Amino acid sequence: MATSKSGTVSLKLLIDTTRNKVLFAEAGKDFVDFLFTLLSLRAGTIIRLLSKDAMVGSLGKLYESVETLNDEYLQPNLNKDTLLKPKEPVAAGPNLLGLLTDAKSDARNMIYRCSNSSCNYSGSYVADDPKAKCPGCTYSMTTPTTYVASPTSAAQATYSGAGKVGYVKGLVTYMIMDDLEVKPAMSTISGIGLLNRLSVRDVGVPEEKVVDLGMNEGVELLKVSLQSKSVLTHVFLGGNVNAA
Repeated sequence: MATSKSGTVSLKLLIDTTRNKVLFAEAGKDFVDFLFTLLSLRAGTIIRLLSKDAMVGSLGKLYESVETLNDEYLQPNLNKDTLLKPKEPVAAGPNLLGLLTDAKSDARNMIYRCSNSSCNYSGSYVADDPKAKCPGCTYSMTTPTTYVASPTSAAQATYSGAGKVGYVKGLVTYMIMDDLEVKPAMSTISGIGLLNRLSVRDVGVPEEKVVDLGMNEGVELLKVSLQSKSVLTHVFLGGNVNAA
């Protein structure tokens, strides 16, 4: 694996030059952790990342409906951001999208309780939004209290390239197919068998290319993964998003 630039993740593509198609990519733990982190994103975050107008299907309109709905139709304790900007689990992979919660996020670590010292329920309810109203006395939930994470959550809160956290083990090379299927890298003999399965008859045709995945490519990869089975080809070679 080549050393990646700051804020990016590197991977090596094997390209079928006759079809301008990525056969597969070789990557380390960082790229695989990033791919697996995408599975933890909630629908509201995905729509916000891709923009509602670029969404395929009707979820974009649903998102816009929440945006434009007057607050008077919402339940008193509901904040629109609960739906439009949901809090994500701590990213276990590189934070390439720039919007995943990290360990230093104040919003993640801060919760609030009732500001009424005489309220019998002041210790029974907590909120992550100081605009919320206490169900017991309707006072604002503005008194800050600190959220304490479990040892497991705290251990996952920091991403490290050392390979001790995240989803997969380090010091291993992984093979990522064009449709984002992930598997440990094959032996040379197995790799030749894979080329045959992918209809590559001339082993001299494929060429290697090292590319970097940054925020722009990460958002594009997320978008194309919802529309196509030729994700790597589209993101790095400009292939047809509708290609099989």
